[in-house]
Formats: sequence, structure tokens, C-alpha cells
Amino acid sequence: MTTPPFIPGLELSRRFYVEAVGPLLDQAAPGLAHSAARLGSGSEVLGFDTARSADHEWGPRLEVFLHPRDVARYAADITALLAERLPKTFCGYPTHFAEAGDDGIGVMRATGGPVHHRVTVTDAGTWFTERLGFDPGKGIALADWLATPAQRLAEVTAGAVFHDGLGHLVPARTALGWYPDDLWRYLLACQWRRISQEEAFVGRCGEVGDELGSAVVAARLVRDLMRLCLFMDRRYPPYGKWLGSAFALTPQGPALTPVLTAALAATDWHTREHHLARAYETVAAAHNHLGLCAVVDPTTRPYHNRPFQVLHAERFAGALTARITDPAVLALPPAGAVDQFIDSTEILSRPDLARAVTHVTPLPGA
Repeated sequence: MTTPPFIPGLELSRRFYVEAVGPLLDQAAPGLAHSAARLGSGSEVLGFDTARSADHEWGPRLEVFLHPRDVARYAADITALLAERLPKTFCGYPTHFAEAGDDGIGVMRATGGPVHHRVTVTDAGTWFTERLGFDPGKGIALADWLATPAQRLAEVTAGAVFHDGLGHLVPARTALGWYPDDLWRYLLACQWRRISQEEAFVGRCGEVGDELGSAVVAARLVRDLMRLCLFMDRRYPPYGKWLGSAFALTPQGPALTPVLTAALAATDWHTREHHLARAYETVAAAHNHLGLCAVVDPTTRPYHNRPFQVLHAERFAGALTARITDPAVLALPPAGAVDQFIDSTEILSRPDLARAVTHVTPLPGA
């Protein structure tokens, strides 16, 4: 089969709904209220797909949402109808997904029989709960925000809605669009605190001859600075594969990328520390422009009486915390959301804090 020209997945899914799935829905159940979108996992949802993405779980696919009372009545019949009547190919891409291996991963394949398609038919509450552990249509609790990985929040707020006949999908995504302001301050404070915990370790490891350890710490700090910039730009940080791509879209990305790259490429701790110090000051200055707290001096300085140059990032955490007025947020331990505390130095060294966070923020489905 000739490989068709690459079409970004979101555009492919939009056309698939408008030209193929939507008309079949109208025939199967005229006037049936529904919503349609491409959300959830998949590089195309975040806008980072390329022709390489077509090798698994990519292609003409989307989610169709019905009212809960209509799922039991129509979902199975709609799924079967689509299997029988969808075109075998769309824009040159097979609509049939064959399972490749034992893990259930679907790969586009030609078929002469019914189409094993990737059109999910469900209700929005069930779909959100399966991915987030809660239904935003019923409200979002503080523990929901904290226990949900940022990648999951990115998956359900990115992508595209093609039709919202039910009128519930867009409001739910809007509610999940970003953290409440005081929680945003708290998460930023926790991110600065992570940096504060390790910024002196680059020099300390190097001082004892452990350049590998110094490089590992530097890499962790680079990742934390990238995630901090995404938080500052009100973007949910994605998981590792797309972190760099997402960071490049932030206002700080173009200027910081060569600096952070130089820090990672450095072979001695002095050079590593030099580039990280430049990065700290750039991010700190940008943070001051947010106006979320009192201005903090963005210049680096010695680490107490040791010969290491650091930002003392806990100063930013303190300034942010001083502006939080929500009592529930103020009562939280200084550990952050699940992505932040899972490998935090403070959590690893304080079992009492780990127990407190586990109690306050149960994981979805736990």
C-alpha cells in the first residue's frame, strides 16, 4: 500500500467525523444528541505527531459521547454499524486497527471484512472518570487536582472538540483548563522548592570527584526548570517524550534551550553550574513578571559558606506561599501534586510528610 501524504492527526480525525462518522450517526439515530472529539492519549492530541506516529494507535479515530441514558440504548448498535459501514480507508489511511502483539496496541491494516475501528462510543462522565479518577461535570475537589498527573490533564484539555451537541464537553474541559489561582501559586512554590532542594548538589557532587552524580543532578534540575516554565505559562507539563517539545513553545524556550543544552553537555561541574546559574536568573526574572507574588531578587549567590553558586530558590516558594489565601491550600504539606512529590528530596527524607501527602491526595482509583 502506498503511504499517503501525512495529515496531522487532529485534522484527520476532524475530517473523519465530518465526512464519515457524523453522517452514519445521523442515519443510525436521527436527531440523537451527541458530542464528538479527539481527546486522550496520542501524540496528535498534544499536536506533536509526525509521520512516524502512524506506526501504532494513530489514524482515523475519535471519541463519540452520548447522554448516559443513551449509551445502553445506542452505543453497541452504533459501534456495530460503524464496523460494517465505515469506509475501509479514509484519506488513504485504513480505518481498521489490527492488534499487534499481546499488549493490544492497534496498528492500521487493510481489511476486507468489518472494520475494527477506533471510534469510542461512551458518555463523558465515564470517559473522564476512567482517565482522571473523577468526573469534572460533578465538580473538581482539591484532591482531584493534586492526585491527577499533569500529562492526564493535558490529554483531556488538549486535542479538539468537533461537535458538542450535549453541551457538556466544552464546559468540562474549560473547568479543567488550569488550576485555581491559589493552587497555581502552591504548585509553583513546590516546583521552586524542588529546585532549592538540589541546586547546591551539582557543585557538591563535583567537589568530591563525582562528575557523573553532578551531571545526573543537573539533568534533574534542567527537567524541573523546564516544567517550571510550563507551569508559569499555564501549560500542563507532559511526560518525558514530549517535555522538550512542549517547553520549546513557552516564552522562555527559545532563549533557555541553548543554555540548558550547554549545562547538560558540560563535562565539569564548574561549567555545569555556570550555565544553570544563567538559567535560574532567566526563569526567576520571568517569574517576577507574572505578578503572582512580591518581586524576589533574581540574582544567584553563594550557597551559605560553601563555594557553590545557587539561586536559593526557596525564596520564591516563600513569596508565593505568602500570597495564598485559601485555607485549604495553605494547609497542604509542601509537597505539591503527584508529579512533584513522587521523587521529591523532601518526601524521600521525611516519612511523616510522605504519609501526610498520601492521606491528603489519594491517587485516582485508589
